[in-house]
Amino acid sequence: LLIIRILGLGGWIRSEDYKRSPESFASRLVARTANPRFRGREERGERGVQRDEKMSRERGRRAVLLPPQETIDKLEKMANAGNFYEAQQMYKSITARYAAAERYDDTLDILQSGASVQLKNGQVICGAELAVLFVETLVKGKIPCSEETLGRCGGGDLNLAPKGLLKTLHPLVEFDGLGEMVGIESVSFLGARWREELGYDRIRKIYMEFPQISMPQQLGDDDDMQKLSEALVAAKTRVESCSSFLKAAIKWSAEFGPHKYGSPEIHVMLAEYIYSQSPELDMSKVSICFVRGNNPEKFASTLVNFMGKCYPGEDDLAIARAVLMDANKLMDELKRQLQLNQLDLPDSDLMQFIGYLLQTLERDALPLFRILRQKYKPSIDRESLFDELLDEIAEKYFGVRRRGGLQGMFGDIFKMMGGEAMA
Repeated sequence: LLIIRILGLGGWIRSEDYKRSPESFASRLVARTANPRFRGREERGERGVQRDEKMSRERGRRAVLLPPQETIDKLEKMANAGNFYEAQQMYKSITARYAAAERYDDTLDILQSGASVQLKNGQVICGAELAVLFVETLVKGKIPCSEETLGRCGGGDLNLAPKGLLKTLHPLVEFDGLGEMVGIESVSFLGARWREELGYDRIRKIYMEFPQISMPQQLGDDDDMQKLSEALVAAKTRVESCSSFLKAAIKWSAEFGPHKYGSPEIHVMLAEYIYSQSPELDMSKVSICFVRGNNPEKFASTLVNFMGKCYPGEDDLAIARAVLMDANKLMDELKRQLQLNQLDLPDSDLMQFIGYLLQTLERDALPLFRILRQKYKPSIDRESLFDELLDEIAEKYFGVRRRGGLQGMFGDIFKMMGGEAMA
C-alpha cells in the first residue's frame, strides 16, 4: 500500500486486489506503470513538484521577517538569561531565513551580534560557529573584502572629522582662518588615524570578543594540576575555534579581496592569537602569519617576547626563521626593540650567518651567498625549513632556478658519477 501511495496509483488499483492475489496484483502493477498514459501523468507530477518547490522558495523570500534589531534584542536577551543552546539554534534558523530571502546585510548584523553575545558569555564553540557562519554569509552574498568590512571606515574623509578630535589625534595640527589644516607634515597619517578612530567593525570586532586568558604559572598540589589540565583543554579549544573563524575569513578575503594570500590584517590577528593563547606554541606558524601580515613592529615585539621565555637554542632559530621569511625592515626593527628592552641578539653561528646573509643580499653577490651556505651548513641544517627558504632567496634575489624533483635527482646522480670518474 505504501508503494501504491508513493507512485500515486491508489485510484488505479484497488487495495483489495492485493489481498486476494499478491502475484496477480504485482503483474498488473507492472503493466499499469508501463502504460504511456501513466508515464505522462508521472512526468506532469515531476513538473508539478518542481513548480511547488519554486513557489515555496518564492514564498520564503516574501515571508514576513521581524526587523533585524528586534530579532537581535530578543535573542540577546535569551542568551544572557543562560539559554545558550536555545539561542544558538534560533540564531542559526532565523539567519538561514534571512539569507534565503537574500537579506545579507541583516543576516550579517544578527550573526555578528550572536557571535559577540555568545563569546562574551564564555560560549566559545557557539560563538565561533556563528562567526564562521558570518564569513560564509560574506561569501554567499559575494561581499567584497574592503576596509569597512575588515574594520575601518572606507571613506575616512578628514573634512567630516571634528576639529577637536583631529587635535587629539595629532597635537601639531592647526587650522588657518579658512579652516584649512596646517602644521602637520603628513595628512595621510592623520587620515589613517581618523579612519581608525571611526571604529573597528565586523571581522575585527568579532575577533576581539574571543577570550584571551593567561595560563596558570605556579603549580602546587593536585588541585592545581587539575586546574592546569582544564586550562590546557580550554586554551586548545579557544585557539582551534578562533583559528577556524580567522582562516575562513582569510580564505574569503583572498577570494574577494586584492591580496593573493588574504588580508594582511587578518593574518596579524591570527598570529597574535596563536602566540598568546596556544598551549603548544609553534613559532613557525606564528612567523608565517606575521610574514603575510603588515605589521613588522608587532612581529619584532613578539620575537623579543619569545626570546625572554623560550628554551636555550630556540631564540636564534626563531629569529633566523623570521628573517629568512621576510628580511624587509624586520631585522632593523628587531634590533631597535632589543635595544629598548636592554637585550642582545643571541651570540651564535646562526646569527652570524643571518648578518652576513643580509649584507650579501645588498651586494647582489651570488658566489658569496653560496660560500655562506656551505660554511654555515651545520647551523642551517638545524631546521629543514631553512634550505627551502634559502632556495627561495636564491631564486628571488639572484635568479637561480630551483631544481625540480627529477632535475635534482639527476643532478645528484651526475655528481656521484663525476666523483667516481675523478677517483
